[in-house]
Amino acid sequence: MKADDIAFGREGIFRTTAGPDGTHVEMPYSGIRTFMRRRPTIDMEGVDIGVYGIPFDLTTSGRPGARLGPSALREATCQLAWGAVWPWGFDPFDILSVVDCGDVPFRRGQVSEMRDSAIAMARHITSSGAGTVMLGGDHSTTYTALKAHAEIHGPLALIQFDAHRDTQKSDWFDHGTFVHHAMRDGLIDAEHSVQIGIRTFYDDDDPITVLYRDWMHEHGWRGALARVREIVGGRPAYLTIDIDSLDPAYAPGTGTPVVDGLMPNDIIQFLRGSVDLDFVGMDLVEVSPPYDHADVTALLGASLALEYICARAAQRRNAS
Repeated sequence: MKADDIAFGREGIFRTTAGPDGTHVEMPYSGIRTFMRRRPTIDMEGVDIGVYGIPFDLTTSGRPGARLGPSALREATCQLAWGAVWPWGFDPFDILSVVDCGDVPFRRGQVSEMRDSAIAMARHITSSGAGTVMLGGDHSTTYTALKAHAEIHGPLALIQFDAHRDTQKSDWFDHGTFVHHAMRDGLIDAEHSVQIGIRTFYDDDDPITVLYRDWMHEHGWRGALARVREIVGGRPAYLTIDIDSLDPAYAPGTGTPVVDGLMPNDIIQFLRGSVDLDFVGMDLVEVSPPYDHADVTALLGASLALEYICARAAQRRNAS
């Protein structure tokens, strides 16, 4: 008997097989805390999406703690791994092979080494043809995924949910400058990129389309989705969700909370409508568990990542 064929219990509730293998239910308080109970592996053969974490927060400008985000997000998915997802009506893991590749390795204080290791991890996944779901970490970590994807697809259309534009012009690299560096380094196609939910002041001196929070109040997620379709078209796109795009009432566990944020339904419905967009990867960043309450921020972040995976699964199913 091969190790992959091992099953425990009358119903075989613990089982791991190659390829899309459904959801094998364990109680939320037991088992290995991988993302959505996915196989822990860096073997990308036959894999559609590789999930990985970057436990890094050394470039935050305010409260720390996002280094603990990947573990909190994985833990929260134990509350979600029950099979079919409402309202999709299917288990995305019956359609897509998704694995948990673990965390990017680096030692404390090693900022440049973190970036190199994170780019190498993303390259390992993307070189196999798989997409990525990255769990941050502060928002500077998004740059590393953009670099790996841009090496394959060329400059990407960036779709960013955030309270901040992160376009501050600086030679210093941090979570408030990564978009500036991504534009400067040719990783994103600024003319076909959109930032949603912004409610802090930045100079509007670049080609990125900004849907400010007051615009969202008036037009909602339907308007945002229509604008994204218009601006992005069929281009390869990358989705980044800073948890501080959401109102602190729903996501208190973050380093730079800003009042009057988006509601969870704004992003959830956007994701459910994104089946026709060519997303090559996504991330969920800036979850800071020390400032969370009853794990509500981590659960919301994990749920958004799951909605993204469901949308990609629906895209695959519709194409078959």
